Amino acid sequence: MPELRPTGIPESIREAVDRLTVGADPSAPVLSECWGEPGLSPAERLFAWNTVEVLDFLCGDPDAPVGAIPGRAHADLQARFVASIDPSEIVPAISRHLDAGGFSDVSVTERGHMAATRMDPGHPWAVWVRDSVSATTGQDTMVIPNLAGTIPNESFAEVLGMPTIWLPHSYPGCAQHAPDEHALASLSRQAMEIMAGLYWDLGHGEIPVER
Repeated sequence: MPELRPTGIPESIREAVDRLTVGADPSAPVLSECWGEPGLSPAERLFAWNTVEVLDFLCGDPDAPVGAIPGRAHADLQARFVASIDPSEIVPAISRHLDAGGFSDVSVTERGHMAATRMDPGHPWAVWVRDSVSATTGQDTMVIPNLAGTIPNESFAEVLGMPTIWLPHSYPGCAQHAPDEHALASLSRQAMEIMAGLYWDLGHGEIPVER
């Protein structure tokens, strides 16, 4: 479905993503070779493209299955998309696709959405924060231009026109949203150092000025 695919990956986004390694940490989830858009690297599929995930699917009666095609089926899908996609067009696009394929009896409804936002990795504030984090940690800082999450960041980035930068203090194996979700003491300590350094630099260093 062309409507659910980005028109491409901007060069600045591709450069940032090319520096990222997927699955290098021993505790990181393994990315299936068959998952995501064909022809893209694992990092591009994960951090620079759209996906539609089937969260659950039900047809018939699992407790009492019979050898017949069930008359009804239900599925919950979740769309993860980059900033170039208008979320209000996703459900209409799926409906048109089903109608064109002869499945007009399938209904598609939406439970709600939030727009995706993205700051260019070369933006002065993005560069400033990256340099501050590197100065505190003594390590090269990776910039992730897209990161899955359902948050109302559009209120700041679009409505108020404010540059927004997120600093996640976690790691790929944290089992987020699972019963054994956890945080590491070492990362929590580093997070306090990073944020203390960031606020110190905001108060004592040169900062980008919006013109």
